Amino acid sequence: MKYLLRSALLLWLLAALPASEAAAQGGLRRQERLSQLENARIAYLTEQVALTPEQAQKFWPLYNEFTAKRRELNRRLRQLRPVNTDGLSDQQIRDGLAQSFALRQQEITLEKEYFERFQRVISVRQVGRLALAERQFTKEVLKRVAGRPGMPAAADGLDD
Repeated sequence: MKYLLRSALLLWLLAALPASEAAAQGGLRRQERLSQLENARIAYLTEQVALTPEQAQKFWPLYNEFTAKRRELNRRLRQLRPVNTDGLSDQQIRDGLAQSFALRQQEITLEKEYFERFQRVISVRQVGRLALAERQFTKEVLKRVAGRPGMPAAADGLDD
């Protein structure tokens, strides 16, 4: 749950770059930053998980497939969250929560599936390192983003 919150917060923070900056640079600067972030994530995870070149060749396409599916589930989950429940009936709130639970269950099922698939490419110890390295990377990015002038202290209260 905390990982989901961190991931959503990270995506929100990255998407909330100042509008003037994005407009002035035509969005190129934002894309450049996202690309740099992705490259840093790949390098960090590769190092922390201690992937060999042969493992990396098989692992990264599988991991990218997994993260794309996980992002889609998180996107759908965010769309379900109402800004204000005051205008909703009890049944609408109940239905929304049920859909949210179903999506979260799908995420758990996805993680279990890919846990098995990852083990065909890397060792179980490396899979364990992967989970830890993902959390550490997200935590570090949140710390750095929160340290920027004009950005909220995003990492507060999200410690493991």
